[in-house]
Amino acid sequence: MLSRFMSGSIRNLEREYSCTVRLLDDTEYTCTIQRDAKGQYLFDLICHHLNLLEKDYFGIRYVDPDKQRHWLEFTKSIAKQMKSQPPFTMCLRVKFYPPDPAALKEEITRYLVFLQIKRDLYHGRLLCKTSDAAMLAAYILQAEIGDYDPGKHPEGYSSKFQFFPKHSEKLERRIADIHKTELIGQTPETSERNFLQKAQMLETYGVDPHPCKDVSGNPAFLAFTPFGFVVLQGNKRVHFLKWNEVTKLKFEGKTFHIYANQKEDKKIILTYFAPTPEACKHLWKCGVENQAFYKLEKSSQVRTVSSSNLFFKGSRFRYSGRVAKEVMEQSAKIKREPPEIHRAGLVPSRSCPSITHGPRLSSVPRTRRRAVHISIMEGLESLRDSAHSTPVRSVSHGESFIPRSRSQATDASEGMAVISDEAYCPSDSVLPTPVAEHGVELSIARQINGAPCSIEEEKESEAGTPTRGDGGDFGADGRSAQAGAGGDTALSEVEQVNKFVLSVLRLLLVTIGLLFVLLLLLIILTESDLDIAFLRDIRQTPEFEQFHYEYFCPLRRWFACKLRWVGGLLINK
Repeated sequence: MLSRFMSGSIRNLEREYSCTVRLLDDTEYTCTIQRDAKGQYLFDLICHHLNLLEKDYFGIRYVDPDKQRHWLEFTKSIAKQMKSQPPFTMCLRVKFYPPDPAALKEEITRYLVFLQIKRDLYHGRLLCKTSDAAMLAAYILQAEIGDYDPGKHPEGYSSKFQFFPKHSEKLERRIADIHKTELIGQTPETSERNFLQKAQMLETYGVDPHPCKDVSGNPAFLAFTPFGFVVLQGNKRVHFLKWNEVTKLKFEGKTFHIYANQKEDKKIILTYFAPTPEACKHLWKCGVENQAFYKLEKSSQVRTVSSSNLFFKGSRFRYSGRVAKEVMEQSAKIKREPPEIHRAGLVPSRSCPSITHGPRLSSVPRTRRRAVHISIMEGLESLRDSAHSTPVRSVSHGESFIPRSRSQATDASEGMAVISDEAYCPSDSVLPTPVAEHGVELSIARQINGAPCSIEEEKESEAGTPTRGDGGDFGADGRSAQAGAGGDTALSEVEQVNKFVLSVLRLLLVTIGLLFVLLLLLIILTESDLDIAFLRDIRQTPEFEQFHYEYFCPLRRWFACKLRWVGGLLINK
């Protein structure tokens, strides 16, 4: 009896596994789930734990054994998606950014979105000019520590908080001045709402960058926002397509295509190359989900999307869930007592710490305070390091997808962009937030010190395993960047030729198969004695009788004659 009980307990343990989900405030939620449980079950458990009703904006992200990040699909088994051995580690993140986050119905939802945007600000995904950066940071201070108190907050207290990848002493003083004078009396809820209203006005609000290359081999970042599809390249936004302009998203291997119709019936096709086929498929699925969520009026309009138009080739995917308009309508119907919110306050965060002595940049001479000098490639490096939907393989900078120049430290002045502190606009640059006032020594200092440690900590937090090296990368595929644009273009042409040949062969095979099926159907109609209603009706039509007696019968006699002739030759031999 005891052995039977023990064996039954072991079998039950084998059917269960442990899941740890890291929440937006960096606390962890651990649970035990059946092996065949689907993603929706785990997501509902987390939302119940958080007392969250407006949950459609959120998702669960995980990293597979190849270090490629994914969004957990709620309609599929968790164990089959993870492709690794339990226990599993995942993260709760904002998947669809609300178009108007300050208008969310419940305070708990606004607080979680506030934590996500605060994380984006720290990791350089949310770009803004210095004046906006100071105001955003002051809102965070007010929400976390309340009103300024000289007894509790000594001189320089704002330097203990790191809100951005880089900051200067002047920016710290400006943040403290705003916090002391302009935000007195604001509750945490009011400060968070004002923070959201300010953040949603920035052009990089909701940007989740995916590193790619264009057809010329130049680095680019693709992103999906609540308002449309954007492409960041160099130090500017090169494309912006509204969701109602995007007609189709496709991918084949590492090639990603965007089809769009702009005004005056102008059709355009944008083509980019992801570092791996897995990254390209993830990019495509993110695009399909974002387009369905923000563009459609009802979830009943969602259709299964194919990655290719050629018969059975490619992947098929369907967005499951409500769309933005339905979510807002459902939120308006919520009527309950506001749930209690346990704010993180002064608790240090692994991936977005509040109290930390981050890199502080010294002020520059007064004659140069109106301009900042930041390397374009340095900005790209920082954005690549913080891109939270890209692979997180760690290699040296020499093998990175966006290689540094060997003489960057000595020839920094040759590749600098001069950006006015007052005229800076997020659409003109993909530089880390904020644009601080500092000199050319930033490029050399960052090359020595590396990326902010919290960026690596965020990767470790999401992957569940420690990372090594200087930053995230794409592995072996990224090394080909050193060969130059010419080699990449030639390689892409060879791949395109191979894909074209495979497509032609597949079309030929499908055509032969259809002809074979039609031939079998013709033989059944003409030679079989099957007395089926629809066959009998076809045989009795005048067109079929004419075809049978004028074409098929002579052709059959000709084939029979030829077969007898060939048979006679074989017998005589």
